[in-house]
Amino acid sequence: MIPVSETAHGVVFNVRLIPRASRSELAGVQGDALKIRITAPPVEGAANKECIKFLSEVLRIKKSQIKIIAGHRSKNKKVSISGISRKEIEDIG
Repeated sequence: MIPVSETAHGVVFNVRLIPRASRSELAGVQGDALKIRITAPPVEGAANKECIKFLSEVLRIKKSQIKIIAGHRSKNKKVSISGISRKEIEDIG
């Protein structure tokens, strides 16, 4: 189980991205982060965009509700999602 912090607007949690995977999928938990395999390469923000798109599909929310708040150039990212509860995140992890 990953640690999820609730904020006034939603939740914040850590993500570990594995770029250039054969398909986009949840890959479990690594340390304190949700591990996500994505098909996009880590070039010019493509991996970040794919991460946001993938999370929006999994959680069935709008892409605009998801923001990467730390780790834009790293595999380890901190993600903020508005309008969602801690329970909903824990259910996907």
